[in-house]
Amino acid sequence: MTALSRTRFWTGPRLFALAAAASVLILFVGANVHLVAVAFSSRPDCVLQPLIEGAATYRAAKPSC
Repeated sequence: MTALSRTRFWTGPRLFALAAAASVLILFVGANVHLVAVAFSSRPDCVLQPLIEGAATYRAAKPSC
């Protein structure tokens, strides 16, 4: 009878694939957290008004800051 050889589960390519997947997931979550934080901290109702009257015919929001 021959003894069955046991292979290691955590080989180099598997560890690399796991680290790459974890890095991509962390980057994705971090980017989305940043987008949510910027969305909550921005003030879309506050826009800069031009110094010259009539320079901007279309305005994005109310001029209240």
